Amino acid sequence: MTFKSGRHFLQIPGPTNVPDRILRAMDRPTIDHRGPAFADMALEILAGIKGIFKTKQPVIIYPASGTGAWEAALVNTLSPGDRVLMFETGQFATLWQKVAGRLGLDAELVAGDWRSGVDAGAVRARLEDDVGHAIKAVCAVHNETSTGVTSDIAAIRKAMNKAGHPALLMVDTISSLASIDFRHDEWGVDVTVAGSQKGLMMPPGLSFNAVSEKALTATEKSTFAKSYWRWDDMLAANDKGFFPYTPATNLLYGLKESLAMLNEEGLPNVFARHDRLAEATRRAVAAWGLEVLCQNPAEYSSTLTAVLMPVGQDADAFRKLVLERFDMSLGNGLGKVAGKVFRIGHLGDFNDLMLAGTLFGIEKGLRLFGINSAQGGVDAAMDYLDGG
Repeated sequence: MTFKSGRHFLQIPGPTNVPDRILRAMDRPTIDHRGPAFADMALEILAGIKGIFKTKQPVIIYPASGTGAWEAALVNTLSPGDRVLMFETGQFATLWQKVAGRLGLDAELVAGDWRSGVDAGAVRARLEDDVGHAIKAVCAVHNETSTGVTSDIAAIRKAMNKAGHPALLMVDTISSLASIDFRHDEWGVDVTVAGSQKGLMMPPGLSFNAVSEKALTATEKSTFAKSYWRWDDMLAANDKGFFPYTPATNLLYGLKESLAMLNEEGLPNVFARHDRLAEATRRAVAAWGLEVLCQNPAEYSSTLTAVLMPVGQDADAFRKLVLERFDMSLGNGLGKVAGKVFRIGHLGDFNDLMLAGTLFGIEKGLRLFGINSAQGGVDAAMDYLDGG
C-alpha cells in the first residue's frame, strides 16, 4: 500500500513546516517588480526585517540559499588572501570554512569536538597572539544545525573587544534567527547571515545579510570580484523599494506574512515557545535512556535536538523505519556524526500538539527498532509542558 493517510510530519531542522497563512500569501499573481505596488511592499519588508535581526542597519535580501549569504558576507568585506578565523562546531561551520577556502581566503579552522560551541577564551587568546592583525574576520555559527549546539555570540564579541582586535565578526544565524534570541546591534555583529527556510517559516529561496557600518566601510577596501553579491548595488536599489535584478516576488509575499505572524506573537513569546518545546524534547530523550549530543546545558539549542543512538545502532536505519511506519522525517547525522545521531527539529510553526505527535512517533519507532529502554518519553515531555 503506497497511500498514507494524514499529514506528513516534517521534523527535520529545516526546511520547516510552512504555515497555511504563508502559503496563501504566496498564492497570488506576480506583480510588476518595477511598479509602485511592489516598491511599497519591498520598503515595508526591508524596514520590518530589521526588527527580526534587532538592528537599525540595512538588511540585504538575496534570492539564494544560506550558502549564497555566506559568500556575500565574505566577498563584500574581504580580499583574496585575507585570513579569517573559524571554529569547528559542526558540519555547517566546516562548510563555511570550505567556501572561504575556495574563494582564496586563508581560512584558519580551530578544531572542535562537535559537542561544544565556540570557546570565547580561545577567541581572545588567538586574537591576542595576532599582534599584526592579520586576521580580518572571525566567523561563528550561532546555532549549529548539525549538532544542536548554540554558541554565545555576545561572549565572542566581548572576547574580541578585550583582545583589542579590529577583526570583523560574522555570524551564521540560519537555524536560529526568529527562533532563538539574537541581537545584531547590541552584540556588535558586523555581518549576520540568515535564510528563509527555518525560523521565518518559509520555503527555501531567500537569504539575508544584516550589515554594520564597519562592514560597509570594509567594502571600500575589498578587492574580490563580485557582481550578483554586490551590497552597494542592492542598497542603492533597495533605497527606493527595488532590486538590481528580478527579485523572488512571491517569496517576498510570504516574507511579508511571516513578519506579520512573528510580530503578532511577539519575538519574546516566540523565543519562550521554542525554549519550552526544546526542554520538553530533551526530557523525553532522557526518559528514553539516550544522550543529547550537545554536552553543555548552557549551549543546548532551542530549535533542534541531536540525539546519539546507542553504540552499534545505525541512526539512519532508525530514521528509515520511522519514515516508513509513521510518515515522519527526522534529520540525519552529517559529517563526523553521520549514522550516529538523528536530529529532531522543533522550530518555526510548531506547538505542543505537534511535539506530542513527533515524540510519540520517535518513542514507538525506538521500541520497534529494538531499543527497549525507550519508555515514558512522551509522558515526561507532557508532564513538563503541563507545568511549563
